[in-house]
Amino acid sequence: MKKITIAVCTYNRANNLSKLVAELRKQICPIECEILFIINNCTDNTEQVLTELANQPGMKLRFVHESSQGIAYARNRALVESMESSYLLFIDDDETPDSKHLVETAVNELEKGEVQCVGGKVTVEFGNNKRPKWLVDELLGFYAEINYGETPFIIRDESTPIWTSIIAYDMTIFRNNNQLRFNTRYNREGKGIGGGEDVIMFRDMLKVGVLMKYLPEMGVLHFVESWRINRRYFWRVHFVAGKKQGQFETGDYKTMFLGIPPFMGVQFISHLLNSVLLFLKRDNHYVRQGMNATHALGMICGRYLKWKQLGTRA
Repeated sequence: MKKITIAVCTYNRANNLSKLVAELRKQICPIECEILFIINNCTDNTEQVLTELANQPGMKLRFVHESSQGIAYARNRALVESMESSYLLFIDDDETPDSKHLVETAVNELEKGEVQCVGGKVTVEFGNNKRPKWLVDELLGFYAEINYGETPFIIRDESTPIWTSIIAYDMTIFRNNNQLRFNTRYNREGKGIGGGEDVIMFRDMLKVGVLMKYLPEMGVLHFVESWRINRRYFWRVHFVAGKKQGQFETGDYKTMFLGIPPFMGVQFISHLLNSVLLFLKRDNHYVRQGMNATHALGMICGRYLKWKQLGTRA
């Protein structure tokens, strides 16, 4: 019998879970369906809430504990727990489906056998939080917003990525390739920032030829917490991303000082000056330019860490 597992990796968001489960239990699904929570060292009453929800009528709900801290470890645990399922669908613990047909849409597409992975539309919601003027539309993608229009299409390159905010996999992908897992070097712990494990997974799937498709009917609403609605959040996220890229994704250069090629320093200064100029002009795009600057600074730090680690091993 075919089955889909809906996996939610959760950390200290007990207050969100009742609403999410209620919406998931409204889903129409043509095959057997279960809800799986991966509790990642929560310090609130997540387990108590989930125990109560598991005893309520509706779609089966179970939960497991993952002691290795971080989203990449939690997602890999979800893969292990779902290995016998036909399909696995990820949704985040700060989201809700925007219709009762989300799971049905994913299953029907995967059942055709033409693609092995489908992802949907993510709409950012601010709730009672006020959206500041500097938070221009082009920044919403950094809250994982995805909107490629209302027409489904096959994904052929990195220009239209789909994220684990809402994504479903044919589990034969992972059963047939035990090396295809979420990269723990791009982990995000607790309420930390950064991550990127789903970015690397998306790229890895393209490399091994997994066919993916964007389905706008697979929509979720993504609630942005107030602590993330500030400029420093965007700058810190890009610093962390730059550091990981510099440390793990760059090679050697002909000219380096402490492992850092000079052009990276030039890039950082250029982006920083452009950001300051936009700020002085009261142009809200200074935030985006500042993100380029912190990413460049992160690259420098990542290169230095890589050089230092290589020196230690030598």
